[in-house]
Amino acid sequence: MSFEPLQWIMAVLGALMVGVSKSGIAGLSILSVALFTHVLPSSKQASGIVLPLLIFGDFVAVFSYRRHIRWRYLWRLFPFTAAGVVLGYFTLGAVSDAFARLMIGAIIVSLALLSFWRRHRSVPPNEPSAHGSWVFAASVGVIAGFITLIANAAGPLMAIYLVSMRLPKLEYVGTGAVFFMCLNLFKVPFMINLGLITPHSFAFNLILAPAVVLGAFAGRWMVVRINQTLFDNLVLILSAIAGVLLLL
Repeated sequence: MSFEPLQWIMAVLGALMVGVSKSGIAGLSILSVALFTHVLPSSKQASGIVLPLLIFGDFVAVFSYRRHIRWRYLWRLFPFTAAGVVLGYFTLGAVSDAFARLMIGAIIVSLALLSFWRRHRSVPPNEPSAHGSWVFAASVGVIAGFITLIANAAGPLMAIYLVSMRLPKLEYVGTGAVFFMCLNLFKVPFMINLGLITPHSFAFNLILAPAVVLGAFAGRWMVVRINQTLFDNLVLILSAIAGVLLLL
């Protein structure tokens, strides 16, 4: 691909953020998507460029955090997320870039605010949590599957879900890593069929892959040194910012 120097800088920064988000702070993933939408002419084309980079980051993160995966939180999500991907596949052509950004941004901001409210109010120890219900998991799963095919923007949504489960930070990252590895691999045939992943775009991915790996190691270095409460709040704040950026 023929880019200006500034576009190459933005692409490399986007790839670095992909790596950091995969093994560190998940809210940064949407910022990488935003950078690529400025590099490429449409958010749908950016979605096809970003997906293989996300998969590179997924493999590094799963290897790094393989001992910290909590599978029981994933089994709730997988069937509903797959349904959301199929729904996104059939509606992608009918959804404009502008509408997709507004819809995804509104969902992410709403869930981030809900999570902030629940985390910072006084909750009796025996009060049942709506976040632990199958209804909540099903809703998050379908929406995540849908918006990840539309714009690779499920990262902040899943960040909110995993923080709501009150997972320790290493289990949060490990569980999220294996979820997104499976989800992103599942999406590949759909994206190829839609013409969003091509040999030409994949060659561009290979150029940016080292930046993803470097970002993944940087994210690992960050996450083991950050306080748990600060980690949770940072994830929610970055997710909310990402949603606001999409709305703007």
